Amino acid sequence: MISDKDGEILVKTARSAVTAHLITRKKITLEEDFKSRFSYKSGVFVTLNKDEELRGCIGFPTPERKLYQSLVDAAVASATEDPRFPSVTYEELSSISFEVTVLTPPEEIRVENSSEYPGKIRVGRDGLIVRWEFGAGLLLPQVPVEYGWNEEEFLSHACEKAGAPPDYWKRKSTKILRFEGIVFKETNPNGDVIRIQL
Repeated sequence: MISDKDGEILVKTARSAVTAHLITRKKITLEEDFKSRFSYKSGVFVTLNKDEELRGCIGFPTPERKLYQSLVDAAVASATEDPRFPSVTYEELSSISFEVTVLTPPEEIRVENSSEYPGKIRVGRDGLIVRWEFGAGLLLPQVPVEYGWNEEEFLSHACEKAGAPPDYWKRKSTKILRFEGIVFKETNPNGDVIRIQL
């Protein structure tokens, strides 16, 4: 379980990592205490918002690396490598809010019939990964809540994120995985950090 204090440290470190990168183009040097505190393996996403609009979001869905490593790389990538947006500038940072989502390991949802999928996921708890023959796509648990989607709409949008037609979750060859996310975000740019209850 991640405490509110841990969440605050993660969000502030994500901001520090991006700030350091934009100023020096170098990776931030992490304190040993931070590394030991977050040395367990975990998936993580860093989301940047500007004026309530998405400004960047990149992360690592699977727990293959230690959280402290993934956090820094995801933060810098969300600011500089999200193909949907131009790179964040240093001047912009004062108007950008940071959000960190720590992920539980994804698990495949096993069903006999694809019509069972909507009953096996819950909006407000689950994030989704869709895998099909030409790629994969991920939507974080907070996304369907923000857009007011039901479970079927969530599945359809996750398919589209993977580059598949929206009804591809109904195909037997498509794999659907779910995970949960623990979300912390700044209430305003560089402001207090709170835990988001989905």
